[in-house]
Amino acid sequence: MTSPPTARPRVYLETSVLSYLTAWPSRDVVRIAHQQITAEWWARREAFELFVSDVVLDEVRRGDAAAAERRVEASAG
Repeated sequence: MTSPPTARPRVYLETSVLSYLTAWPSRDVVRIAHQQITAEWWARREAFELFVSDVVLDEVRRGDAAAAERRVEASAG
């Protein structure tokens, strides 16, 4: 007998995740670490069921137009 498939864990994404993921590389060592950790986690994101709120979507649309576009694209999938 096989076990039923397990549901993927649900993860709520904050704006900071999308910001670190899409930001230009930083010179600040702490920010570089945050960007690297976020990129490594993002590569495994299919193991999770991801959610963003309308508030997060509003936040990622703000600021520099090119940066906002990258954040919106990342949140779309």
